[in-house]
Amino acid sequence: MTSKTVTIVGQGYVGLPLAQAAARAGWRVHGLDVTESLVEALNDGTSHVDDLSDADIQEMLGLGYRATTDPAVVADSDVVVICVPTPLGDGGSPDLGAVKASSRTVGDNLTEGTTVILESTTYPGTTDGIVKPILEMASGLTAGDDFQLAYSPERVDPGRTDYGIKNTPKLMGGMDDASTQGAVAFYGSFIDHPVPMDGMREAETAKLLENTFRHVNIALVNEMAKFCKELNIDIWEVIRGAATKPFGFMKFTPGPGVGGHCIPIDPNYLSYEVRNQLGYPFRFVELAQEINNSMPRYVADRVGELLNEHRKPVNGSEVLLLGVTYKANIADQRESPAMPVAEALRDRGAVIRFHDPMVENWNLESGSVTREASLEEAVKAADVVVVLQAHETYDLEKLAADAKVMLDTRGAAPKPAVRL
Repeated sequence: MTSKTVTIVGQGYVGLPLAQAAARAGWRVHGLDVTESLVEALNDGTSHVDDLSDADIQEMLGLGYRATTDPAVVADSDVVVICVPTPLGDGGSPDLGAVKASSRTVGDNLTEGTTVILESTTYPGTTDGIVKPILEMASGLTAGDDFQLAYSPERVDPGRTDYGIKNTPKLMGGMDDASTQGAVAFYGSFIDHPVPMDGMREAETAKLLENTFRHVNIALVNEMAKFCKELNIDIWEVIRGAATKPFGFMKFTPGPGVGGHCIPIDPNYLSYEVRNQLGYPFRFVELAQEINNSMPRYVADRVGELLNEHRKPVNGSEVLLLGVTYKANIADQRESPAMPVAEALRDRGAVIRFHDPMVENWNLESGSVTREASLEEAVKAADVVVVLQAHETYDLEKLAADAKVMLDTRGAAPKPAVRL
């Protein structure tokens, strides 16, 4: 077996930056993925994620990185890391299809002495109860004796520049001490602060606690935003004031809903497992989900109120949505709240158009949405402009001055914009 070889299964927004970090640390990196077109693009030096440029991919190729669809590379690896998606399935239960398929693929090619690490976010017990038996059955090897097994949750925050893989502390918990140390040896070669955990379930649950914490606190300020408007209180000024306290408070802000993978999806894994194993609800998560899911319709209601103040119906009015990604300054649209906002407005007869410097084409379940080429002309023509993501390229002061009516859901635009 070649020294310092790692196969990273899944070359998406988690696996690809991990591959870059490992390649820069001197690891020989195989990027294993099932999508042939993606593999071909990577090997041609083309990136498909926000945080890595084409130049980054070309640098990785120069360091020996190769993307592949051939699972035989697993047999040549000291470490295998599984970084595949875990969306929600029917009824809100976790869809572990990609995790199971990847585990079978790894198991079919697994050799003795390999450390296998799961990074995909999931409910507690997945690594031990799902991944381990699949690996053992497919390989004929025994975890703990013939290979090491660990869980290490990803902490990738797309678009962030102050914290990346290297300087973000990394949790890792193995099925035994040797497995934990195997994971520490891998991640410790390129991460500043590897953090060993007592076990895999603790590491799995820590990831869910991180995102549930954000989920619940975002729901708190979203609900406060609603009643503060009714009480004629500026929620943004309330938050600004509270955030001056140097202890005991962490700033969260309201918005049109929650997006990405972490907040709208991950806490449901914990809620699912609590109900499944213990038979009662995780009430904080379910309430937070209810509140955060209500925000797109609340935005549509606010648009209707603003139009009514100008004696216009929603039906037939032109609404321009600015920023349709789930987060500012990136192109990622996963679970973006812009979609349910647009659908709610379309249901009421509004004519929806959008502008986003990161997105060329945008499709809803009800059909495509027209992208405005000229931002300045579109803002002046629209009956209402709705800021859903405050991309840095937007001059919100000028846009607010040019708009007939602007609803700012992010608290970033000055008056005369109306804040959520």
